[in-house]
Amino acid sequence: MKLPQRVKIVDVGPRDGLQNEKQPVPAAVKIELVHRLQQAGLKEIEVTSFVSPKWVPQMADNAEVMAGIQRKPGVRYSVLTPNLQGFDAALKSQPDEIVVFGAASEAFSRKNINCSIAESIERFAPVVQAARAAGVYVRGAMSCTVGCPYEGEIAPERVGYLAGLMKGIGVQHIGVADTIGVGTPRKVQAAIEATLRHYALEHVSGHFHDTYGQALANTLAALEMGVWQFDTSVAGLGGCPYAKGATGNVATEDVVYMLHGMGIETGIDLDLLIDAGVFISDFLQRKPGSRAATAILNKRHA
Repeated sequence: MKLPQRVKIVDVGPRDGLQNEKQPVPAAVKIELVHRLQQAGLKEIEVTSFVSPKWVPQMADNAEVMAGIQRKPGVRYSVLTPNLQGFDAALKSQPDEIVVFGAASEAFSRKNINCSIAESIERFAPVVQAARAAGVYVRGAMSCTVGCPYEGEIAPERVGYLAGLMKGIGVQHIGVADTIGVGTPRKVQAAIEATLRHYALEHVSGHFHDTYGQALANTLAALEMGVWQFDTSVAGLGGCPYAKGATGNVATEDVVYMLHGMGIETGIDLDLLIDAGVFISDFLQRKPGSRAATAILNKRHA
């Protein structure tokens, strides 16, 4: 078993983490969060999404947030763009990377974006084309790769089908996401295996939600396959709208603590990362949703 020596973390807290928050988070707070994350050593940050404010009001300040960031050399700033209109707006803010997303579940695709998987890919094709023509890197996210709130378990063949479609339209990197956090290690490995039939290992990442407390185990299972890129969310920001009261993304602090304990480099300063998590959690008036952060904060206070 050859584990990677270094892991790349994409912090999706400012976008995926905050988008489901009911209370409005001012642009200044989002900008400060990005600044704190890059100060902690994060080199990849998913900042915002260019979607209709009617659907995601929390992201209505996307252009303001992108304009307000003091960009650090060597840091890549990505944004989610579901359609050409969103991409055109996003391009003005000069992202380093755009993210498009599709579901491995037909039912989820219809409920979430009101079209079939094949139709969603047709929608994304011109976005991918425009981005690549503009020299912007394209990352794809595949949601519900092991389970769906409507269909239940998802077969690995469905994941392979979606990965093939994404590859076909020119998506350069693909994320295998357990959107509702029901996955367990072997199921996650099967989803990754199906993806690896279409993408090389260096172009595949894991995105695991911690709804059932499996995210770290699933991260380890992916590491054992050689996967060295993961999406995580500072302070565990981001609930799961399909499982009431469930936690969302795996906390960046927990993943970093585990990786450092395994002798795997991340380039991230865990103490500064915990400070960033405390900053946003204080604003949201709750405790950070990271066990490692809780333990280290208790130690600090003692």
